[in-house]
Amino acid sequence: PTEKVETSYDKLAAEYFSQIMGIALSASSNLKLYQFIYDWIGTPYRLGGDSKKGIDCSKFVFELYNKVFNTVIGNNSQNIFGMVNPVNTKNELKEGDLVFFKIRSRSITHVGIYIGNNKFAHASSSKGVMISNLDDDYWKKYYYKGGRLLGHFQ
Repeated sequence: PTEKVETSYDKLAAEYFSQIMGIALSASSNLKLYQFIYDWIGTPYRLGGDSKKGIDCSKFVFELYNKVFNTVIGNNSQNIFGMVNPVNTKNELKEGDLVFFKIRSRSITHVGIYIGNNKFAHASSSKGVMISNLDDDYWKKYYYKGGRLLGHFQ
């Protein structure tokens, strides 16, 4: 039988997320997802940006889905929302689901990716790519809905 050999990079990413999120990654966790996020943490925000020099929220999610799930999604948060099945409550969110926000607007203005334990990764306009908590007052106030890409994570 083939044994899965864990690289030091895998361990580093797992330790990082265990510390940040307060949970240990399980065997069922999508390590590729966490490695992608780990690689992008701290990338500055840039509206319309699509590289490590600067990226916005929808391009971050677009790149993540492309590289981690081999899936092409919309190029702005409203287009992306049109491609998902809404997730009714935050309790039903699963690793890899999308989270949408209406920040001082009637329409969707922000998107991130749910990573478990009420945390999500996103490109914040103030701090760049980071991890935030859905329970923080700011995100609670503007949270709109979660969504699961059609055909994913069923």
